Amino acid sequence: MKKIGIIGAMDLEVETLKGHMDHVNVTKKANMEFLEGTLNGSSVVIVKCGIGKVNAGICVQLLADLFGVTHIINTGVAGSLQAQIDIGDIVISNDALYHDMDVTALGYPIGQIPQIDTFAFPADETLASLAKASCEKVNPDIHVFTGRVVSGDQFISSKEVKNKIIENFHALCTEMEGAAIAHASYLNGLPFVIIRAISDKADDSAEMDYPTFEKKAAGHSAKLVEDLVAQI
Repeated sequence: MKKIGIIGAMDLEVETLKGHMDHVNVTKKANMEFLEGTLNGSSVVIVKCGIGKVNAGICVQLLADLFGVTHIINTGVAGSLQAQIDIGDIVISNDALYHDMDVTALGYPIGQIPQIDTFAFPADETLASLAKASCEKVNPDIHVFTGRVVSGDQFISSKEVKNKIIENFHALCTEMEGAAIAHASYLNGLPFVIIRAISDKADDSAEMDYPTFEKKAAGHSAKLVEDLVAQI
């Protein structure tokens, strides 16, 4: 029996989905509220994890241990790293890694976590394919891209930092939770996908664009996720 864990970092990333749930039971743990019920006919647990990698990783572990989820969807907003990916567009992960992991002094490539058997955490191919199809169905007015998502405990608003991330990782977007969710899902053997709506360009305009476009971007993600859960 499938049970889908749906994680957003902020209220705006999950509030629409919560409002569409039925048969809701609330569990509080680690300063997070887990809403268990149904969404579009599917069994789900929806939670706001809070911002940053530690919150995100803890959240996945709680979903695995307390609720026995079978799949993980991470929904939210991100900064674009590629010129062709505009504000409002959607990025679906094919893998994820940390752009701020740096053990190069000990001979590891930038981004590699020592003593772990993968460089990047691969998203579930079926989930990624279903997510892309759902996006094309419910958000026909925007573009959807599949590729690498990178995460770090930084809001990227500098062209210099942005360009370095692009050079190192060839990623499509950057944010603050996805790689930690991917990491924890990987360790628990849970299929996952990261869905990111673009709220800014991760450059010198980011501080201005993000507050203007975050709500609209999050709305695109919510529509996608609500359709996706019924397809899994």
